[in-house]
Parts: sequence; C-alpha cells; structure tokens
Amino acid sequence: MNVAIHEKRREIRQAAEGPVLVNFSNPQPMEILGELVDVSPSGFRMAHANQSLHSGQLVGFSHGFAIGTARVMWNRIADHRVETGFRIVTTR
Repeated sequence: MNVAIHEKRREIRQAAEGPVLVNFSNPQPMEILGELVDVSPSGFRMAHANQSLHSGQLVGFSHGFAIGTARVMWNRIADHRVETGFRIVTTR
C-alpha cells in the first residue's frame, strides 16, 4: 500500500549540528546547553536533557546559524532526551 504524506510545514528544515545555548530568567536564571538538530529560516530544533522549558516561553539563544530571542513551541520527551522546537522572534 502506498501512502502519501502531506507535508504541513511552511518552510524546509535543514539538518544541522553543533552546540546550542538557551538561557532564560523566569523564575530563576538558567542556561541549557544542547545539540542542534535542524534549522529553518524562522526556527530551530534542539536536543537536550533538561525538562524546564515550556510552550510559550521566551528564551535567549545562540547557535552556529543565529543569535537572538525565540519562543518555545513544543517539547517531546523520550528516554531521558528532550527535543524542543523554537520559533525565532528576533535575531541580532
């Protein structure tokens, strides 16, 4: 059986590698170091081991393709690994 999958993404994601640093200060200052999984013109996904991020949260970020502010869009937790998707709000 052949099943067609309709892609709903508006932008193409490109696989990426390298460190990602995310920081926020609510309720207390925290930095999370993770690994970049993929990037698009308006967002990125990272893998890490911290479950402190939540949807809607604004964070500062830095990775090999951009530096700026992003909003947490979603989290996926599996086997002590967290993947988080971010939408970029501003870049410097």
